[in-house]
Amino acid sequence: MEFGEYTLVTGQIPETTASVEFDSRKVIPGSVFVAVKGFNSDGHSFIKPALEKGASVIVVDENDCTNSDDELKEIAEPFGACVIKVKDSRKASAYLAAEFFGHPENKLHMIGITGTKGKTTISFMIRDILETAGRKSGLIGTVCDIVDGKKLKADHTTPEARDNYELLKKMTDCGSDACVMEVSSQGLKLDRVYGIEYEIGCYTNFYEDHIGGNEHPDMQDYLNCKLKLFEQSKTAVINMDTPVSAEFFVKAEQCGCQIITYGLSDGCDVQAYNLENGMKDGRAGTYFDVTSPWYSGRLFVAIPGEFNVYNALCALAAAFLSGVKLDAVEKSLASIEVPGRLQPVKNELGITILVDYAHNAASLDNVLDTLKKATDKKVITVFGCGGDRSHTRRFEMGEVAGNKSDFTIVTSDNPRTEDPSVIIGHIVSAIEKTKGKFTTVPDRAEAIYEAIKTAEPGDIVLIAGKGHEDYQIFKDRTIHFDDAEVAADAAAKILEERK
Repeated sequence: MEFGEYTLVTGQIPETTASVEFDSRKVIPGSVFVAVKGFNSDGHSFIKPALEKGASVIVVDENDCTNSDDELKEIAEPFGACVIKVKDSRKASAYLAAEFFGHPENKLHMIGITGTKGKTTISFMIRDILETAGRKSGLIGTVCDIVDGKKLKADHTTPEARDNYELLKKMTDCGSDACVMEVSSQGLKLDRVYGIEYEIGCYTNFYEDHIGGNEHPDMQDYLNCKLKLFEQSKTAVINMDTPVSAEFFVKAEQCGCQIITYGLSDGCDVQAYNLENGMKDGRAGTYFDVTSPWYSGRLFVAIPGEFNVYNALCALAAAFLSGVKLDAVEKSLASIEVPGRLQPVKNELGITILVDYAHNAASLDNVLDTLKKATDKKVITVFGCGGDRSHTRRFEMGEVAGNKSDFTIVTSDNPRTEDPSVIIGHIVSAIEKTKGKFTTVPDRAEAIYEAIKTAEPGDIVLIAGKGHEDYQIFKDRTIHFDDAEVAADAAAKILEERK
């Protein structure tokens, strides 16, 4: 196994390697343990535990390791282990994982998506289009990872480098020829995607988010990290209707990318116009005309809202650049479902039930604006706010719901260590100032049932806040809870009650 540039501190590099790990708990005899400094813990503090579990090689960062060479020798030599020092252990972790797993990234058509919003929806759209076109494809993202058609739990939007490469290897092993990946700003900042060259890199939009704490110190750092995607991309797909689009365009030019622009404004390579809310095969969505280098005509995307037209433009650009034909694009966009992103819940009550991840004021405002335009009937909103999170969010979301919902049912989200009634009280205090109609039902399942029971034919019930999550966290327990499942069961129960 090649280790790149390094300084040998002690020992000899073994001929074989059992695994590459950055988590000492996963080390097995013969592993290479790469010590990486994180926000909450430092891998350099777990060198001895890794050795005790059988690590044969320890890789340390010359800038983060607090042990001197003599101390490293003293720790490692009793175990007969090798210690290597590198300039950047994060990049080394990615390099070594790529080596260990046989560079699967080079065997896949890689498509990366970055931006504040839309990454999940676009990634599901692109993968679905590719699958519809007969191309077996994997996905790495926020909601889940998908390998061989199976959904796997995702801990991060963009996993650590070692886990990324393992997922890519699994994709190649099962015959996939493409991977669609959400590339977060943290993933770029922390070199989780180091060594991956994307055939297509997509930029969606840029809003204030992920500032402070262990994330980005300011908006400029956040932007700079997003821009890094084009350093690893052959083709750049850029939304030109955002305040910082020009910076992404210039970055793509500097990186020598082929550039494809999209948006609703004139001059975009892929442009949508004549947007019209509508229904197709029982699904609410948007009809729009599109002009592009590959196709000009009218399409339908089965998720409502202007922002989902933007998502569709990005997805179809990436799909056409990947060699997909029009019929697959049309068929996929007209039937697309994204977990927790205006996800429809089938029912026979004559109402529209949608589950969405909107968990802050801006997202809720955007979704409610979209739904109010999509119906001349009522929009009933069910939502709560998470405990142990910003209190400001509660008042802001309450104000939005009060102003833009026809009726709101305030309930629990993930109260965590807080008293659910206190959180609900904060939300209510904001709604009361708006004069909006509301009630409170603390039990989330009961709240969803009441919202659906209250709805009349043509109404829209929006269940907001948790989206794709399949759990609910309380102070003393975590339970299984899926908004879409609960809503489907409630709709079926109500239908039976009315017979």
